[in-house]
Amino acid sequence: MQISAAYWLHVPLGKLRTDRYIPLHPQRKDLLDEWVAKRPAGLREPWLFIERGRRIGKQRVGDALATVAQEAGIGRVTPHLLRHTLATQAINRGMSLEPIAALLGHKSMRMTMVYAKIANRTVADEYFAVSEEVEALLDAPTELPAAAEGAEMRKLRAEMHRRMLGNGYCARPVGLDCHFESICESCTYFQTTHEFRPTLERQRDDAAEKGQVGRLKIFDGLLTRLEQQAS
Repeated sequence: MQISAAYWLHVPLGKLRTDRYIPLHPQRKDLLDEWVAKRPAGLREPWLFIERGRRIGKQRVGDALATVAQEAGIGRVTPHLLRHTLATQAINRGMSLEPIAALLGHKSMRMTMVYAKIANRTVADEYFAVSEEVEALLDAPTELPAAAEGAEMRKLRAEMHRRMLGNGYCARPVGLDCHFESICESCTYFQTTHEFRPTLERQRDDAAEKGQVGRLKIFDGLLTRLEQQAS
């Protein structure tokens, strides 16, 4: 389903019997559109993935993942393991526990804290890696290289640039993208004029540079609208 300029996957009854929405990356949306376009025209089944005229089961998905993992030489992979991987990587990249809990359909934060404990291993690995570099510099009167700063320390440093909102702060690190940073521009009530064209062009170029396909479409559409108004 589409909400503003973004697409979401509706999970009406997930693993924990909860109803939730999962954001779809624009590339995933394009792949799904391509898959649907190649389906037989006379197919009457409502399911997206079918095999031999029937809806595929959980075991079929698990077998497919196991086959791909074996060919890639990465060991055992299961759908549930991918769920764990998503949560752990999200925490390691600065995502807070509340949206992760909503994404996974957790009923309590205690369930989500399991992934926070897993993510602490990454912090420990970075600490020891930086410690080795610091110890190697003790005999040399040089400055600590910038590359010695781990991702966790960079995340904390970036939080100094947190932005004030109407009822709190956004602590998103400067280097991370935010799907909602252009939420107003995707609203049907948003209006703009030619005096803002230079700003819109800079935002369009920034989205193109970052590879943000959805955000790029938003500003391309706004610039096209201004051109049509001028003509």
